[in-house]
Amino acid sequence: METSLSPDPGKLLRTSAGDFPLNEYRMRLGGREWRILHVGSAISYGDEKNFLSGIAEHLPYGVTLWPAAIALAHDVACRAGAFAGKRVLELGSGAGLPGIVAASFGGQVMQTDRYEIVMSVCKRNAAINGLKTIEYNLADWVMWDNPDQYDWILGSDILYGEEMHTHLRRIFESNLTAGGRVLLSDPFRTASMKLLEAMEKDGWKITVAKWNVGEEEPLRSIAVYELEPPR
Repeated sequence: METSLSPDPGKLLRTSAGDFPLNEYRMRLGGREWRILHVGSAISYGDEKNFLSGIAEHLPYGVTLWPAAIALAHDVACRAGAFAGKRVLELGSGAGLPGIVAASFGGQVMQTDRYEIVMSVCKRNAAINGLKTIEYNLADWVMWDNPDQYDWILGSDILYGEEMHTHLRRIFESNLTAGGRVLLSDPFRTASMKLLEAMEKDGWKITVAKWNVGEEEPLRSIAVYELEPPR
């Protein structure tokens, strides 16, 4: 596994809160490389704490690079053959890294998020990686009305809000094909475990892989959970 982060002062993200310089993240694995534009560096533990506590400043956190997205993208790349020709739904796409990796291995990817600014960055990143097949949809989990079925549902660090668990579970249950799988990356949050434990109690099979993400110590420990629905 090889990753790198570098600033690109020639690229800006223009928002109502001001202009933000975009960095470029490069992920290299198995002789392949993916490039992702994002705001700021990979999000730190302090940044994350501020965001979750509601005291974050104007940084558009939806298009920062979350450690869980990096872990999920590597996990997807290690399963490359499992995505060819499969329909893939990415929830809360952010900068779009996991979905872009899935699309590069032949997945028919739909990236979704609540915010237009996030979708615009996803589209830019798909273009940088030469991908023209990804679809995009502005979608709110509470108002979710997508009737389509997917072989894979991906989500990186989307379980931190307990108020969203009911809505996410409804999406998992209604939009996953028979035999489909959900892949969720998460930094072992207590709130996330509540939903996972409830689903496991109801017959979902859950397995976990652990990834360590970062360029400096201490590395962030990220879980990637694979969820298989009851038969």
